[in-house]
Amino acid sequence: MIEVDACGVCRTDLHVVEGDLPVHREHVTPGHEIVGRVVEIGPDTDSPVQPADLVGVPWLRHTCGTCKYCLSDAENLCKQSEYTGWDHDGGYAEHVIAAADYVLALPTGYSPEHLAPLLCAGIIGYRALKRAALPAGGRLGIYGFGGSAHLVAQVALLQGATVHVMTRDQQARDLALDLGAASVHDTYQKPPEPLDSAIVFAPVGDIVPTALEALDSGGTLALAGIHMTDTPPLNYQRHLFHEKQIHSVEANTRGDAREFLRFAAEHRLRVETTSYALADADQALADLESGSFAGAAVLIP
Repeated sequence: MIEVDACGVCRTDLHVVEGDLPVHREHVTPGHEIVGRVVEIGPDTDSPVQPADLVGVPWLRHTCGTCKYCLSDAENLCKQSEYTGWDHDGGYAEHVIAAADYVLALPTGYSPEHLAPLLCAGIIGYRALKRAALPAGGRLGIYGFGGSAHLVAQVALLQGATVHVMTRDQQARDLALDLGAASVHDTYQKPPEPLDSAIVFAPVGDIVPTALEALDSGGTLALAGIHMTDTPPLNYQRHLFHEKQIHSVEANTRGDAREFLRFAAEHRLRVETTSYALADADQALADLESGSFAGAAVLIP
């Protein structure tokens, strides 16, 4: 059992609450960016985790360990996978139970409030960046600039990329420039140069053709959301020709999580947060939906 110190508010939580993602467990408690202290360990637990350890509880909660995906470093595609805050109660609570094999060691130098968004926004953004196949020193376009995007932009910049951000929100545009983006534009505007890679974080299918048109020949588009509105018809010549690729992103592996958290330990990331009391979770979700803050929201019990 883990006593929750902080839990991030993710757009996936909003999709679960609003029914865009049908729940796997009736009346499930949302929340899967959980930071807390271990207070009790099960009797048969074979893990280095000890009482009083500060740990992270992420989205991925369980995989079978025996299927072709689990045996090929693709456990995120396991058909028996389970998720915190979807299959089992999550972190919008004072305590949570998690499988020891799926909790994560956390980097030092961050507060619980700033660690929480790393556990999904950061990890999923990191996997999306990998799926976008950004070449060294490449040009990356980011569509939508919330909790995940503001972290992955920093990773890309630290890796030597040029980052262009497309978003309608002025607070997000200001944050993007402050973090080092080369340019910011409206969601459907064309960036000032062709992109090697792009990531769509906004759950809006209408953005997909726009992002594809912005890619240079051989470019790759990654779709980072677990839910997206329908994508309009694509024109082969305008959107897909010249060997452009589209990659979706499904959850993450524990290897992705550990890679990203090591990166966050080695490079001090700026985590922009707005904190809410646990009792104000509904307000936090409403503010997320309306774009009332830049960065990520975090619940503090």
